[in-house]
Amino acid sequence: MEHIYHIRYEYFEKDKSIREISRTTGHARDTVAKYVEQEDFSLPKPVKHKRQSKTDPYRDQVREWLTADETAPRKQRHTATHVYRRLRKQAAADNKLFDVSDRAIRDLVAQLRRELGQQKQASLPLLHPAGEAQVDFGTTCFYEKGIYYEGRHLALTLPHSDAKFTQLFKGENFECLAQGLKNIFEHIGYVPTVIRFDNMSTAVKAIKAQGEREVTDNFRRLQCHYGFKSNFCNPASGHEKGSVENYVGYSRRNFFVPVPQMDDLKTYNRELLRVCDQDLEREHYKHEKLVWQLFEDDKNRMNPLPRYDFEVCHYVLARTNQYAMAKFLSNSYSTSGSMARQEVTLKLDAYHVTVLDDKMQPVVRHPRLYGKNKESMIWGPYLDVLVQRPTALKYSGFFQGLAEPVRQFLGDCDLDGKKRVLKVVAQVCREDGLDRSVNALSDAVKLAPKDADALISAYAFVLNKPGQIPKNDVADYVPELKAYPLDFTPYAKLMGGAACSSK
Repeated sequence: MEHIYHIRYEYFEKDKSIREISRTTGHARDTVAKYVEQEDFSLPKPVKHKRQSKTDPYRDQVREWLTADETAPRKQRHTATHVYRRLRKQAAADNKLFDVSDRAIRDLVAQLRRELGQQKQASLPLLHPAGEAQVDFGTTCFYEKGIYYEGRHLALTLPHSDAKFTQLFKGENFECLAQGLKNIFEHIGYVPTVIRFDNMSTAVKAIKAQGEREVTDNFRRLQCHYGFKSNFCNPASGHEKGSVENYVGYSRRNFFVPVPQMDDLKTYNRELLRVCDQDLEREHYKHEKLVWQLFEDDKNRMNPLPRYDFEVCHYVLARTNQYAMAKFLSNSYSTSGSMARQEVTLKLDAYHVTVLDDKMQPVVRHPRLYGKNKESMIWGPYLDVLVQRPTALKYSGFFQGLAEPVRQFLGDCDLDGKKRVLKVVAQVCREDGLDRSVNALSDAVKLAPKDADALISAYAFVLNKPGQIPKNDVADYVPELKAYPLDFTPYAKLMGGAACSSK
């Protein structure tokens, strides 16, 4: 990605021709033209890469600890030995193999300390050109569907106008960063020309000499797609993006007090952007203008949205265990009953984890878990296994999640009855989803069936209730019909009765 970014930078920012870029970079002119014309930089299908160093997976974590040490008392900071022991203990808690030597961790700590060991310098008053933004994360707690989360809110400010926007997430990973920026870009209809970040691990892999940054491929992909330049603060120098640093606390106090409670985080975030729009009506703290008026200057300097949608996701290869559960970090996700001990691909976005099979087709989608050692179990794809093993039904989480009358009914059924009921429920689940199939089962039991066959009939009735029969339209004028007399005398004579007639 770095050479692609360089080609596009030379072409769009320095106005060099394709021929000149080809000559200076050594790339073929067709290659240069291809990357200049490319507009969609969404992540392609994943390819397995061999790990170059055993310490690479721990680099971001160790950098985070050493950065946090800068605010800790001198005698309570990490030594290289403490870092090694803490990593080993963390791996054991996550049931992971820790095959990195003490010497390798010492070298990693020494390297990171050299990168983070810059001396603090005096603060400088900085200009804020129109169209440039600052971004940071802050800690915010909230409830979704009654579940408590220690979340993060993404804050973006445009210091020229003091326009500010925020989005709430359950974590601070790249997917949350990219989704938050995407939501804000699409809401305002423009992309800032330059965005200033701190050295968050979701964007920065390493800090090089002369302050250069080695950024992650995902971040570079996001940058190429939206066409913004990045600017990073010096380590432990949050004052260099004071606008957004102040807004992190301001937004927490003004938007997230009392502690937010919601049914759906995505819906809440859409409404949150409309609340941010209302904040544009205030007067600028320095200029005698409303913020929205200055915000127009920002818009005039910003870039338009790209033509292609950026798909915010991250692909991870995983192997399922004997229960067909796939693990990402320390959290487990169900797949399907036929996928035990197989390789699967997990597609992760800010809100969901989708399990993909070997043909990259979706198997099941979970809410993304944040935290440690959690499990998401969706029983729909496992019902076919329960059909084959009905004796295991009452020991399954699926059975425990059913309403009490349904559990009691299935508990009284024989094995063949259980099997036939589960087979029908599994078929409906594949076609209409688990919620509808289970809800219909509860409604069918309310009709008081006597056995499994009666339950299956009641189940079909609940799923396929006849609709209301519409009334036929009748014309305003109906012609009067001539009366037709009926004479039952011949019939009465035949039966030996009296003569009669009816009109």
